[in-house]
Amino acid sequence: MLSVLTAAQVFDGHQLHARACVGLDATGRIVAFWPDAAAVPQGVAVQDLGDVILSPGMVDVQVNGGGGAMIGAATDVAQVRRICAAHAALGASAIMPTLITNRPDVTGQVLAAGIAAARDNVPGFAGLHLEGPHLDPARKGAHDARLIRPMADADLRELLRAAQDLPALMVTLAPEAVTLDQIGQLARAGIIVSLGHSGCSAQDAHRAYEAGARCVTHLFNAMGGLQARAPGLVGAALTAGLSAGIIADGVHVAPESLQVALAMKAPDGVFLVSDAMAVAGTSQQAFMLDGRQVLRAKGRLTLEDGTLAGADVSLPQSVAYLVGLGVPLARALAMATRIPADLIGAVDRGRISAGARADFVVLARDLTVVSVWRDGIAQG
Repeated sequence: MLSVLTAAQVFDGHQLHARACVGLDATGRIVAFWPDAAAVPQGVAVQDLGDVILSPGMVDVQVNGGGGAMIGAATDVAQVRRICAAHAALGASAIMPTLITNRPDVTGQVLAAGIAAARDNVPGFAGLHLEGPHLDPARKGAHDARLIRPMADADLRELLRAAQDLPALMVTLAPEAVTLDQIGQLARAGIIVSLGHSGCSAQDAHRAYEAGARCVTHLFNAMGGLQARAPGLVGAALTAGLSAGIIADGVHVAPESLQVALAMKAPDGVFLVSDAMAVAGTSQQAFMLDGRQVLRAKGRLTLEDGTLAGADVSLPQSVAYLVGLGVPLARALAMATRIPADLIGAVDRGRISAGARADFVVLARDLTVVSVWRDGIAQG
């Protein structure tokens, strides 16, 4: 049976439409998109959501935790389900749970949990992101320096095996900690290689890009700054074909730096990530990270020494922040929906088009979340 939704504005993944209509079927898929409401078949009832923005569900490829849980030694399918549900309520209907630098056994456990979550079709699970342990210890941020190490053959084999059974696998690594051949093997296996936590030169970053690296993790953070004769990873990210994830929370990246990135990169070259931690979707004011306390205050998450430890922001909040800086709403929404979905090959997410999943986030004019939809059904 066909059902149809409309709203004051409908974002299709590329542009905003006034009073466009979206047709859904009973399987939870979009079957039609009509930019002109007059094209809706006669006799079909249209549900008007009102003076709101109907957007595809958002896609977050860097989620360390949520709902009180962190990806790590306790991760199993139930925990993945819990974290996915927490972020769905915040507007991100698809996420990549992210493990930061940890022991090899924990990495193996998280990979196994992700494979099981994919097999069980956990709602919202779009794959895994491993941020480390193959990083530059000098650019560790909140990662445990004792666990950072170069990539070994056994690590490579484990990643190649896991990629066969996951919907998507992203690996953040530093060029200093791997070989170009390892990057090439990862890329040829369909693994999304992202450069981050690195003090590498621009030349080394360009070589990694040529070997198969596709993006940069949280641009500007945990990497050297752009210098006149030493552009580093930032310079390479701004000038090469690398996509760039960015945390837009007013804390991690200054407005001026963010605006430079948006001006330098092609419209599809920058996407939003939350870098969310356990407190996302909760009122918790602190949590433990590898035996260290992380404090939550005034929109910041920090270790006791003041080091930033993830972010306290949702993707809709990041979209609102960008719009406040003058970024067009359509571009800001694309950075949280279609662009990250395309990066991970999730062609049925992050857009409103025939065949896509009927997962939506409904936003008020101030870009706060009004409701979320999953498989064509309003939640809550």
